[in-house]
Amino acid sequence: MPDSPRPSLPEPPRRRDAARTREQILTAARRRFGRDGYERTTLRLVAADVGVDPAMAVRYFKTKEALFAAAADFDLRLPDLSTVRPEQLADVLLPRFFAVWEEEGTFLPLLRASTGSPAAAEAMREVFAAQVAPAIGALAVDHPLQRAGLLGALILGLAMTRYVMQAPAMADLSRDQLTAWIRPLMHHILTGPAPALDGLDVTTRH
Repeated sequence: MPDSPRPSLPEPPRRRDAARTREQILTAARRRFGRDGYERTTLRLVAADVGVDPAMAVRYFKTKEALFAAAADFDLRLPDLSTVRPEQLADVLLPRFFAVWEEEGTFLPLLRASTGSPAAAEAMREVFAAQVAPAIGALAVDHPLQRAGLLGALILGLAMTRYVMQAPAMADLSRDQLTAWIRPLMHHILTGPAPALDGLDVTTRH
């Protein structure tokens, strides 16, 4: 009598690659934060998007705030500004920021959350310190840190009033109109005379 076929044993479950799983969680988080914002996104929802247990998201990122800070680590892909004249900065720089502000992504959720989240605020500072300040500071006639900081405040203020607060005076302007208003401000911040504070001449380069 021939032997009956042996039942096949179930294959052992595949072990997840830790680095790949972490990156999948980050990708899903960027999508969730960009679409739903910070408040409505949860670790459980992000984990469900990937198909993993929520404990896995906690294992890699501990908290939603930490996950958000990691997900907001992105490249602004700023254009080369080394040959740009100060009066041209708005025309070269603002189109890139318009794209960042208006595409689905984590910049605006990061900006919204930065007002109440220390991790989000630190992530926003790192973006500007690492990507924006050096590029802008190189165009300044002096005081590159201060001038880059003022331009950063101007850029963040534009994003906040136009896209987060949606103030009509800013939201109703076309891109070209807004650029025309901002162009001389950027030029002045980069090249205008530095103020003398408390009788101390600060016009020298630092």
